[in-house]
Amino acid sequence: MSNVIESTHPLVAHKLTRLRDKDTKSKKFRELIREISALLAYEATADLEIAPKSIETPLGEAAGMELKQPIGLVPILRSGLGMVEGIWGLMPSAEVWHIGLYRDEQSLQPVEYYNKLPLEPTVSVCLVLDPMLATGGSAVATVDILKE
Repeated sequence: MSNVIESTHPLVAHKLTRLRDKDTKSKKFRELIREISALLAYEATADLEIAPKSIETPLGEAAGMELKQPIGLVPILRSGLGMVEGIWGLMPSAEVWHIGLYRDEQSLQPVEYYNKLPLEPTVSVCLVLDPMLATGGSAVATVDILKE
């Protein structure tokens, strides 16, 4: 999969190791999910478009930047929910929508059971949140639903 980018960041590797440890307690597990999600969001949003913005500081006018596009977070229920909080810390104005999918045992295909997407798009960029990647079927299905 040439379009998959694996994070090689040392903090991600360290936190993933702690997350996978069988002795990690539930509270720490949730903290690590939040922290890893923020680190991954930082990397995943490196190419977002920005536009110049003039602001007034205590010392006078200054040039700054702001995101050009509104962001949407789409956690795949339920595993993706734990990732929202870490990303909201970086982008508190991001909208959150929900998709519920399960894998049909016969066909092995994802089946949609819940969809809380708006009828009309209100954002330009969506981050699909799913820490449970195996084959990627749910993530691909979610992206297809978003494109529709």
